[in-house]
Amino acid sequence: MRIARFARSGDIAYGIVQRTDGSDGDDLAGLSLAPLVGHPLFDPTPTGEVIALSSVRLLAPTQPINVVCIGKNYADHVKEMAGLTGAASDPGIPTVFLKPATSVIGPGDPIRLPVGVGRVDHEAELAVVIGRPARDLTPENALAHVWGYTAANDVTARDQQKSDTQWTRGKGHDTFCPLGPWLETDLDPSNLRVRCEVDEVLRQDGNTRDLLFDVPAVLSFITSFMTLLPGDVVLTGTPAGVGPLAPGSDVSVSVEGVGTLSNPVVSR
Repeated sequence: MRIARFARSGDIAYGIVQRTDGSDGDDLAGLSLAPLVGHPLFDPTPTGEVIALSSVRLLAPTQPINVVCIGKNYADHVKEMAGLTGAASDPGIPTVFLKPATSVIGPGDPIRLPVGVGRVDHEAELAVVIGRPARDLTPENALAHVWGYTAANDVTARDQQKSDTQWTRGKGHDTFCPLGPWLETDLDPSNLRVRCEVDEVLRQDGNTRDLLFDVPAVLSFITSFMTLLPGDVVLTGTPAGVGPLAPGSDVSVSVEGVGTLSNPVVSR
């Protein structure tokens, strides 16, 4: 099931994404929404209405309290970034950092490049959205606490990441965590293609089967030291091919089985 969060006539609601024209793919023109009353995690009651998806503004599919991120989780990306972020993490210990909730934006929202920060890169990722409180999970039960999956762009001010001893500033600017276009609840995260295009030119093309720490391992590790709450987001890492963004460009992150998240890039 695909669940979208959207704005219409000043109101914000959730809805189930449906295909109405019999075609394949994720063309918005062929998709509709069945709006829900209340939050879909707790009271997913359809209103009975069906509307065109193109008639609403899609928002980030969740409003997280915590955005927890895993770095250095693809070997090819570790290699390409070795001069900046160092070698891979110690065996069994993923690299973890946080992005503030204020960095989250939705599909179509502009990524605003701050003045004077130097190079800002895209990082295409599979994002995991938590469905119920999660603490001390095991790899065996971790996926039972997942609500669904979406696409994410871990936008990064690369020069700030390099100069600081930790990554909060370089990763945490407003608009640096696009999420969307919706949430897919029925998905196996173990073998999904993850791509990024900038102005329709392919830059990243990886697969979650190559994660050094897979989704169950990541959730188990994170919840060994903190509680994840319903709606929280876990970014799972990015494959090789990261590169700079410039004002006027359009960046798209595609996750197999989810869809495509697109955002324009502008100067702040």
